[in-house]
Amino acid sequence: MGNSASRPLTQVTGGPAGRTCASRTSGITEYMGIPEDRSLDSTLALLRAEGYCFISNRCRRLGTDVFATRLMLKRVICMMGGEAAAQFCFPGRFTRRDAMPQAILSFIRGGAGSVLTSDDEDHRRRKEMFLAMMSPEALERMSELTTRHWRAAVRRWERMDRVSLFSEAHIPLSAAICEWSGLHLSEAEVRERAEEFEAMVEGIGSLGVRSLRGHRMRLRSELWMRQLIRAIRSGRRAVPAGSPADRILSFRDRKGRLMDLQSAAVELLNVLRPAAAIARYVAFAGLALLGYPPWRARVEASDEDLEAFVNEVRRFYPFIPALGGRVLTEFTWRNHHFRQGEWVLFDLYGTNHDPRLWEKPDEFRPERFLNRQIAPLDPVSHGAGNRRFTHRCPGEWMTVDVMRTIVRLMVNEMSFSLPAQDLRIDLSRIPTLPNSGFVITRVRQRVEPLRLAS
Repeated sequence: MGNSASRPLTQVTGGPAGRTCASRTSGITEYMGIPEDRSLDSTLALLRAEGYCFISNRCRRLGTDVFATRLMLKRVICMMGGEAAAQFCFPGRFTRRDAMPQAILSFIRGGAGSVLTSDDEDHRRRKEMFLAMMSPEALERMSELTTRHWRAAVRRWERMDRVSLFSEAHIPLSAAICEWSGLHLSEAEVRERAEEFEAMVEGIGSLGVRSLRGHRMRLRSELWMRQLIRAIRSGRRAVPAGSPADRILSFRDRKGRLMDLQSAAVELLNVLRPAAAIARYVAFAGLALLGYPPWRARVEASDEDLEAFVNEVRRFYPFIPALGGRVLTEFTWRNHHFRQGEWVLFDLYGTNHDPRLWEKPDEFRPERFLNRQIAPLDPVSHGAGNRRFTHRCPGEWMTVDVMRTIVRLMVNEMSFSLPAQDLRIDLSRIPTLPNSGFVITRVRQRVEPLRLAS
């Protein structure tokens, strides 16, 4: 894919120096019928050199949709594309248990006992609990809270000389999701939680300082959540009946048991943290509004165009690079027999930029989603398949709703300037965003055209 091509206002690059992502495969052989990267280990190539391009680079070089390599000295099968998505999301074929290294998985689930690592009846019951939280009424409530907290944030940003939209967006998003979940926090508590949620996501796929800070913030967040749950279960703190917090803390497994303290803390954090992670999409949406001016006017005038714009932001910009799975039910695909327990990575970013699935995939073209019903296999930003039965995130509905709300607010109720800054997007960094974090100035809560700093 043309990941070094220039775009208005920004450039997607393969590394800090702006180099094109190029495969560093040292050689290939065959592994049970599929090409194999003969590198002793590709971990550094993934985390330090190629990032989001790691799988697609090799697929392109090898002329395949599936190959074998080693990450952290463990053999893994990597695959991408529409056919691979259909295999990966086939009901009952994969489990997320032990599907990612513990050092990475701890950021996104905090330990054992989450819906992400449960299977069979336990997984089905917990996933139904999460899906029940995503009713139209609940999503409308989240949109209302997002609007209120975003407007309050804009009033605060008006008094600031410079606003790093990525970091600052975590605050209204954290306030909204906590209140929606039934947790009413003070302003100071919201800021603490926003800092923790940002650090946890920033730590994923990193080595060194970002990773250490992410782990430290995860531990702090889990401690807060366990203390909060103890207070709720003891009656010292109340949550609204039917709220997500109430649903999780009153959930019973097939044997009628309540979740233990750690599992309940993990699951409630799994509701809160991903909503705050939408701040990354907020920065990308702001970048797209200024980088593609005709779409700003279209979004302002049409809800249909707004929907298409949001879906193209999710497809075009890098968010989650890949999903991991372990084979539950053996099957054969592309001359490879997938054995039970085999580790598999499915490439989300590469599939969202696959020219076989998307015309001119490296161009930002929201019109591709007009008059198009979103299918289970497109886009795959939050996984693939049916949300009820496969590894597609049930929070995708909320992500889209919150993005629609914030883009509408940015277009209709905000004006701001864009000072000179580094807006390149480095695909070798996981997770990535504009290098500058997308800094804006002269924020005003009123309707006037978006301005670029001279």
